This record gives sequence, C-alpha cells and structure tokens, in this order.
Amino acid sequence: MKNLEIIGLNESKVNKVKDALAQLLADYQIYYTNLRNLHWNVKGHKFFTMHSKYEELYNEAAAHVDEIAERILQLGAHPESRYSEYLKVATIKEIEGVVGGRESIDLLLEYFKNLISQERALIDLAGDAHDDVTADLMTGYLASQEKNVWMLLAYAQHKHHDDSCCCETK
Repeated sequence: MKNLEIIGLNESKVNKVKDALAQLLADYQIYYTNLRNLHWNVKGHKFFTMHSKYEELYNEAAAHVDEIAERILQLGAHPESRYSEYLKVATIKEIEGVVGGRESIDLLLEYFKNLISQERALIDLAGDAHDDVTADLMTGYLASQEKNVWMLLAYAQHKHHDDSCCCETK
C-alpha cells in the first residue's frame, strides 16, 4: 500500500500540494542563505540587535527547510536537494554582495511577503486536498512571520534608525 492510501489523501489532489511545497523549499533555501549573508556582514551601532535577529531567523528557516522536505517525503515525493536547482526555480533571489542599513530590513520584509503569499496559497491547496497537516504547518509559519513583519516595521520606524544602522555597504 502507498503512503497516501494509508493516510487517506487523494494523490491527484496532493500533487498540487507537493509542487507548491517544492517551490517553497527552493525559496526557503535561498532565504536561509541570504540570512546568513546578512548575519555575517552586519556592522554598525545596531550590530548586536540585528546580528541576533538574523541568527534567530536563519535558525527558524533551517528548521522550516527540514520540515518542508520531510512533508514532501511524507506525501510520497522526493525533495530537491541541489542548490543549483533551487537557484533555477526560486522566486527569492540571492543577495549579491553586502547589503546594509534599511535595505536589509526592506529585503526581509520582501522575503516575508513572498513566503507568506506562498504559504497562504498552500493552505488553500492543502484544504482542497484535505491535507490538514500541511495546512497546519503553514499556519504555524504564518504566525511567526506575521509577528516578525510587525516587529521589523516597528524597528524600522524607530527615530534613530538610519541607513547605517545595520550594515556597511562597502
């Protein structure tokens, strides 16, 4: 018996979920690497704040990468593991060079916008497939990301926040 038969999911409906999870996995891999770039290159008077935040975010992203890949396996597919393939399909692009200041926060907000959009779409696809586990996984991601968006926007509005706060761009 196939795994999907045992867990009671329809293969044709779950195929859309698997494809969307594969796309999300590619984007999370690029997002993770970009966070490492930001973490390694942060400088300035907000170093401790942003260095810790980037580390928190990349640790969370690493956990999500593993959970998404394992969910793909649970649904009977094999997750892509080649970075070269992620780069071909990811909608989040690699950071080129060092990004600093407000631009780094704007990038994070764009990444969250992208991931949140994919996760909301996945919740709908999973609902159509009666895949409550994937929907629940995505709902958990959304809760964390929406909180991070709120916190980053609040941080960016701080009156002492300027372009030199997070990273040097040279």
